[in-house]
Amino acid sequence: MGLLIRNVLAVLPAGQAHAVARHDLYVEGNQIAGIDEEPQGFVATQTIDGTRRLAIPGLVNAHTHTYMSMMRNAADDLAFTDWLFGTVVPIEDRLEPEDAYWGALLTQVEMIRTGTTCFNDMPMFVDQIARATRESGMRAVLARGLQGDAYDRDDFRLAQTMAARRENADCSRLTFRLGPHAPYTCGPNYLRMIADVAREEGMGIHIHIAESQDESDNMLRDHGCTPVEYVRDAGIFEAPTIAAHCIRVSESDRAILAQHGVSVVTNPASNMKLGNGFAPVPEMMAAGINVCLGTDGAASNNAQNMFREMGLLALIHKGTHDTPQCVSADEVLSMATRNAATALGLPIGSIEVGKKADITLLDLDAPSLTPLNNAVAALCYSASGSEVSDVIIDGRIVLRNRELLTVDEERVRFEIARICARLGLQG
Repeated sequence: MGLLIRNVLAVLPAGQAHAVARHDLYVEGNQIAGIDEEPQGFVATQTIDGTRRLAIPGLVNAHTHTYMSMMRNAADDLAFTDWLFGTVVPIEDRLEPEDAYWGALLTQVEMIRTGTTCFNDMPMFVDQIARATRESGMRAVLARGLQGDAYDRDDFRLAQTMAARRENADCSRLTFRLGPHAPYTCGPNYLRMIADVAREEGMGIHIHIAESQDESDNMLRDHGCTPVEYVRDAGIFEAPTIAAHCIRVSESDRAILAQHGVSVVTNPASNMKLGNGFAPVPEMMAAGINVCLGTDGAASNNAQNMFREMGLLALIHKGTHDTPQCVSADEVLSMATRNAATALGLPIGSIEVGKKADITLLDLDAPSLTPLNNAVAALCYSASGSEVSDVIIDGRIVLRNRELLTVDEERVRFEIARICARLGLQG
């Protein structure tokens, strides 16, 4: 089977930047098989007229918690510790496994409709998130949240992760990491156990680090080190690591992250909303750190829209650093695509022959994209996600002319309302 996207204005990699020009894109199976040059033996069983479309690599949400969608607008305007331990955790304690399935489906509907094709998740009930992802057609990297103090290889959360990994080995869109939650919920012996398992199983790690000033202050008081040093000393960075947030990181912390090849995911909306501050993104870039972009969960962001995050990221640091040139639109788009692909170790993130066919199309007739003087700038400064018309994931069309083909949205809304009523949320 072949998909031809004809005469589309496409954003392709050009060194460290991007080039925009009209191309014919050929998709065979789940791969991009040709750009302008038709592959030998290609037969187009589906054709999309790209004349009034802009093709971009599918966006990659490099840090989220997809099960949290029923908590949207349920824990707002609270200090971080009150938000997490006073509101979110009590709701989580009442969740049933299937709640996570419906919550993840709702999040994935929102992500698909706003052009995201892959997400890096730290969920509860990892088997339910895998189930939802298989049905929606999205690509995902799943790392069940882990926490503990002892070196305990029989930890039940770890067992859930490994079971889900085995049970979904047949789905190429699903990969798995280990997800120690954070330095303040994981003791050093527990982290060492996770590091050992990651090394033995050839798995990467997904962890929160240095998210708040309180976390950094408490770590210094209790352990005499920074969160980055604490995690390093426990051996976590011996495995390929994705670190979410990294707001309170010193120059020496940044050197450690760079030295160990840690990829950092910045989450501007969530970090601002919780009053945690701004990650030093320009400084991390200067240190050679691979910086990616994510939304965080709906409980702290309220949206799962990567266009919103791109706009915030492109603007915030210009204001905090008093220069319009510290983080460019080109760099932000890379953080939301190529950089995230590098962090996750997946052949996605750019429109190139041989990459997986994860492609988002935007409607060039949308007022926000008119006139399109600079397509890359428009993606960061003008687009809202409402312009997304079509989404292809793993070579399969999952959104066509704004019609979602894989999920019954009405059923999802009904189930979320039912769950919210049971949890005492407004729904």
